Amino acid sequence: MAFSSTFFVFSLFSVLALINANGQLLDDKFYKRTCPSLRGMVRSTMARAVKDEKRMGASILRLFFHDCFVNGCDASILLDDTPTFTGEKNAFPNRNSVRGFEVIDTIKSKVEAKCKGTVSCADILALAARDAVVLLGGPSWKVELGRRDSRTASQSAANSQLPPFFVDLPVLISMFAAKGLDARDMTALSGAHTIGLAGCGTFQRRVTNESNIDPQFASLRQSTCRISNSRAPLDDGSEESFDNGFYRNLVARRGLLHSDQELFNGGSQDSLVKKYSENQKEFENDFVAAMIKMGRIDPLTGNEGEIRLNCGVVN
Repeated sequence: MAFSSTFFVFSLFSVLALINANGQLLDDKFYKRTCPSLRGMVRSTMARAVKDEKRMGASILRLFFHDCFVNGCDASILLDDTPTFTGEKNAFPNRNSVRGFEVIDTIKSKVEAKCKGTVSCADILALAARDAVVLLGGPSWKVELGRRDSRTASQSAANSQLPPFFVDLPVLISMFAAKGLDARDMTALSGAHTIGLAGCGTFQRRVTNESNIDPQFASLRQSTCRISNSRAPLDDGSEESFDNGFYRNLVARRGLLHSDQELFNGGSQDSLVKKYSENQKEFENDFVAAMIKMGRIDPLTGNEGEIRLNCGVVN
C-alpha cells in the first residue's frame, strides 16, 4: 500500500509529539508491568469521589488543566509552599477555587501501598482527569503515561500563564498558542465548562455590564449574586453531565464567563461553536484530541524530576 507524503509527515509528527527533549516517550502502557493495578485504583477512587459529589469531577479536570498550563504536566500544582518557593495553590487563578487535592492524595496512598515509588503524581492526575470526564458521561481515551514530578512550583508562572476569565478572544488564542494548542484545541478544551460551578466574582461584571447576554439569563444570575459566596453552573441546565450544552448556551448568549462567551461573539470561533452545539460527537472527538495534546505539554521524563512519595511535598 502506498502512503502519501502528507500522511507520512503527519504520522511522524504524531510520534515526535510524545517525545521530550531527553528522547523519552510517553506511553499508555508505561506501568503495565510495574503497576498493573494502577488504572483500577484510580478509577475506583474517582468513582467514589464523584458519587459523593459530582462537582468533584469538574474540580479534578480543572486541576489537571491548571497543572499542565504552568510549566507543563508535572504535578507542580499539588505542591505546598515551602521556605524555598511559593507554590501555585494560592496564585490568583487558583486561590479559593482549585480543589480535589485530597482525592489525588487518597489515590496516591493506595498506589504507594501497591507500587511504592513507581507512579508519579503527574500521571495519577492525568488518569483521574480522564476518569472524571467518563464518570460524568463524557468520552474516554488512552492516557499517555511516563511523566515524572517536578521538584518545584511557581506562583508567578501560574499568575501569568493561566488564561483569566475576563480576557478577550485574541488573548485567549495567544495564551493557548504559547502552550502549543491552536484555536480549535482551545475551543474544544473550553467545553470542559460543561461541568462545574463558578463563583460570583468571576461573572458578576458580565451579567451586570455586558450587552451580548440574554437579558433573562443576566437577571437570573444577578439574583444569584445577591447571596454571598454563591456559585452558579458554568453550563446552565446540565452542569453535572459532560455534554455539549455549554456550546448551546453560548449560541443562546447564555455563557456565564466573559472568556467563554468570547468564543461565540462574532469572531473566528463562532462557526466551530455552532458546530459543537449541533454535533456532540464532533465536540467529544476534538476534546479528546485536545486533552491528549495538552497532556504532552513539557513532561518531565527519564531522569528528570522525581517520583514523589507524597504529592504535596518533594522527597
